Amino acid sequence: MLSSYIPHLLALHLLAVIAWMAGLLYLPRLFIYHLEFEPGEKAYQVFCTMERRLLKIIMLPAILLTFLFGGLLAFATHAWVSPWFHGKLFLVLLLAAFHGYLSRIYKGYLAGKRPSLSRKALVILNEIPFLLAILIVFLAVLKPSHL
Repeated sequence: MLSSYIPHLLALHLLAVIAWMAGLLYLPRLFIYHLEFEPGEKAYQVFCTMERRLLKIIMLPAILLTFLFGGLLAFATHAWVSPWFHGKLFLVLLLAAFHGYLSRIYKGYLAGKRPSLSRKALVILNEIPFLLAILIVFLAVLKPSHL
């Protein structure tokens, strides 16, 4: 039944992933700029608002839709039994954990606490989702039979 909807599920999955990745790449950049302001400053509060909206309005629906359409797609294509899919799922779960970590940093900013990470560490942190995305895309496209 789901197999006739594979192209639709794939399109919806990719759109959700694009929105989620945009947030995962942009939020750490906001954190870097946020370091320039002190709690109580108007700009500090503006960054908190921007980060909250990015997390709640874009990233949360996107991660939920990514997992929904990805799960449906995996069932429709019987990918659950493939080794490449297990590797991909593991990397996607790492991205989800990264998303949670970014949420924790945001909550710290909201409470007036700066992250314990340096500006340089935040810049490096900004690269993690893209590196994971590279591996995920190669696994999904090449579908290696052995990992």
